[in-house]
Formats: sequence, structure tokens, C-alpha cells
Amino acid sequence: MIRRTRPVVGAIALLAALTAGISFPAGAAAGEPTGESAPKVDLVLDVSGSMRAKDIDGQSRMAAAKQAFNEVLDATPEEVQLGIRTLGADYPGDDRKEGCKDTAQLYPVGPLDRTEAKTAVATLVPTGWTPIGPALLQAADDLDGGDGSKRIVLISDGEDTCAPLDPCEVAREIAAKGIGLTIDTLGLVPNAKLSRQLSCIAEATGGTYTSIEHQDELTDRVNELVDRAAEPVVTPVAVEGADACERAPELRSGLYTDRQEFGQQRWYRVELLAGQELRASVSVAADRAVRPDHGILMRAVTLHGREIVRGEATGNGRTDVVSTGLRHPKPELDDDSGKPAAETVCLGVTTSFSADAGVKTTPGLPLELTVDVVDGPDDASDVASFGLGRGWWLLGALVVTGFLAGLVWGWLSRWRVAVWRTN
Repeated sequence: MIRRTRPVVGAIALLAALTAGISFPAGAAAGEPTGESAPKVDLVLDVSGSMRAKDIDGQSRMAAAKQAFNEVLDATPEEVQLGIRTLGADYPGDDRKEGCKDTAQLYPVGPLDRTEAKTAVATLVPTGWTPIGPALLQAADDLDGGDGSKRIVLISDGEDTCAPLDPCEVAREIAAKGIGLTIDTLGLVPNAKLSRQLSCIAEATGGTYTSIEHQDELTDRVNELVDRAAEPVVTPVAVEGADACERAPELRSGLYTDRQEFGQQRWYRVELLAGQELRASVSVAADRAVRPDHGILMRAVTLHGREIVRGEATGNGRTDVVSTGLRHPKPELDDDSGKPAAETVCLGVTTSFSADAGVKTTPGLPLELTVDVVDGPDDASDVASFGLGRGWWLLGALVVTGFLAGLVWGWLSRWRVAVWRTN
């Protein structure tokens, strides 16, 4: 069972990581970019009448979105071609047919003129309906062409009002085209129905859903997604983990994807030669509504079940991804036989997600696994020591310094008390 990490333990772990001079395992160089075209991002913003509500840090949802967009536009990488599409921004009437056509390209996808884009955003006023489905169809056309990464970031405070054009079905239709387009969704002060719909849209294209209640959360998340689009596009390899190491697929250095059911354990195998080091990390995305308390555990064990090392992390529902990792160096051979002496390392991934009744549990949650097998350090046992590596000497120096400082402080305190008594 994965238990919530206590604050003191977390503080000690952070101190250890800082003193060791290391962080989580570095990701494997698992592939090459799929193309040299510029990455494209289309920000799709809900400008319907409900965006007037003043429940985000004392300001309206529209004001929070505008402020977030201004900061995002300032931080957008030069290589990213960014556009802005609106839904519900122009038609104020009651004709549903007309309201469901209300989506427009506010700023075209292309090289970014920050001043022009900010000026366009400043003109927005909450107005009409919420045609999410039609807006997604148009946004996919906005991103047509080129072989670079394509990403739609949808920000909405309400569910679609244009059924029977179901936005989930629209997202599935977009995914079926095989154009490599990812839709990420953000719900402003969401209710259960909105969360389900936005989660479904994101799930259909391998994107993520995030619940937003504060303006700084919106800014940070949109910035993160735009930056992610600028990263080299790597195509992960689909793999299916097994229920036991003996039947698990053998993985080499690379990036892999899988699906894991709620509470399920998945196993994978890696062959490690003497003098090599295994670095592995795993991330699980909560692409639907899950209960706040959850966790992930990654273990490296031998074929006989002896645990070598583990990594674990917990989540509280404020983020949609939880990740952990581990390192395991295999020492050089002690003899001169020259045999490769391969070791089979079993990687086990266990999650503790749960969901309320009515939330789909199939297919499982998307899992991304990075495996990197590299030449080991000079002294493998040193790196394996509680994950501190060569940072042990620095940690020891800090302990000694703290001990000496305590002695000096105690001596000074006793001296001051003695002087006080004398006087």
C-alpha cells in the first residue's frame, strides 16, 4: 500500500536530493523528432456569458483569463507558432442554431506578434453560447499542415451547449485522423459534469485535464502546455505490461506507453550488464475525475523477488500527473572471466488511484515509462547508497557542521548563564 508521505520525511528527502546534487532520473533519449516543422498551438478560449462570474481571486473569469493570456504570450518560445480561437464571443442572441456557429479565429496560428495578440485579447467581452464541439473542429483545421507537434489548449467554464454534436465524439474523430494532434483541457471552477466532459475530450487524444480555481494556476498550466509543444516530438512505443515479471516484455532504452487499470500492478523486464546503470521513471496521468488521494510506486526487484531499489510519490488531486523514478547501478565483475553476466531487473509499477461511482475505469489510466541503460559510475555502490551518490560527503559535512555549531551554541549559553549568576 502506498501511504501519504509525512512532511518531515519530505523535507529530509528534499535535503538529501539537494546535498547530493541530483534530481529525479534523467529521461532517456528515446527517439528522434518526427519533423522539423515549427510546433503549433491553438488556444481555444470560452467567452460565453458565464465568464462574467466573479469567483476567481475576486475577479471575473474573463479577467483572470485575459491576465493569464497576457503572461503566456510574453513567455511563449520564439519557435512556437501560436494562435487564439474563441467560442461564444460574438453572438448574444437566443437562437441556438446561430449560437452554435459562434466560433472565430481571434489570432491566426503563425509567428507570434505579442502586441497584436494582446490587443486582440483585450477586446473580448463575455457574450454567448458554449459551442465546444464546433470550436474543436475549427481549431483542428487551424493547425492543419506540417509535421511538427500540434496542440489545442481548451479553456472553458461550462459544458457544451450544442448537443447532439458531442465534443467527446468530436475529439475521437480528430484522434482518428492520425494527425498527431493533442487536446489539453482546463476547467475554470468546474462542476462534476464539466469535469467529466473535459476529461473525456482530453482522454480521446492523449491529452490532460486540469481543474483551475486560481488565476496563477491558469497561467502556470497554459505556460507549461505551450512549452511542452516546443519540446522535440518523440513517438513512444506502445507496450503491454504483464501481471508477473516472468511474462513481462523486455524493454531497452526508450520511451514507452501503456494503460494501467485502477489499483493494478504492471511488470516489465530490463537486461543489465556488469558496469551498466539502469535509470527508469514513470508518470501516470489522471485523464478523468479521480479521488484526491493517490500514489504511484516503482520497484526494481530481482527475478527471485528481492527488492533492489524503489521510488514512490503521492498526489493530492491538485495536479493531473504523478511521477517517480529510480536508479540501479550494476557493479563491475570481481573476477577476470570476462563474461557479460547479465542481470534481469524486474520493474514493477503499482498505482493507488480510485474514482467515484459513474467514472469509467476502462481503459486504464495512461502510463508513460522511460528506460535508460547507460555506462555506470566508477563506484556503483556509492551511487546506490540511498540515492545520495557522491553527495554523502556534503551531507556528512553538514551534519558535522551542525554538531559543532550546537556545541558552540551550548557553550556560549552556559557561559552567559554563568556570567548572569556572577553579576
